[in-house]
Amino acid sequence: MVVLAALTACAGPYQYYEGTGIHDATAAEVAGGWENVEGTRVVLRKDGTALLEKLDGQDFDFEDGWRLSGTGTWQLTDDDSGQVVRLALTTRTRVERRFPVTVTDPSAPEPPSTYSWFFYVDRGQHDGLVLFFMYGDPDIGNMYVMTRGAGS
Repeated sequence: MVVLAALTACAGPYQYYEGTGIHDATAAEVAGGWENVEGTRVVLRKDGTALLEKLDGQDFDFEDGWRLSGTGTWQLTDDDSGQVVRLALTTRTRVERRFPVTVTDPSAPEPPSTYSWFFYVDRGQHDGLVLFFMYGDPDIGNMYVMTRGAGS
């Protein structure tokens, strides 16, 4: 019992996140432009391809501070816990940093040339779709939220 308590003491709110329970979104509804307040932009095309601009890493990768741009693929999946958009960067065209790098840290990981994200699908105000993933320290439960881009 003590071991179980010790193992779960550091478990943050999203380590056991079960999903949104949303099952009614369609791929046509998900397709289009998405953005967040940090200047990230993602375009999910109806043909399953994607354009990514300044997309941060998910989970602990967010702490590395890189932001990836490029092209890739996406698909809408559904399971018992709800729908998820799986996004894969297949061709990286640019890497940026969220914060200026003043000293080169040789132990800092190289930004990946390919990468995969999964965005939970939820409904926000007025039943519009919202896409999000969790990032950073799991004990905090930070959400990286993407909303419909202007003109989408």
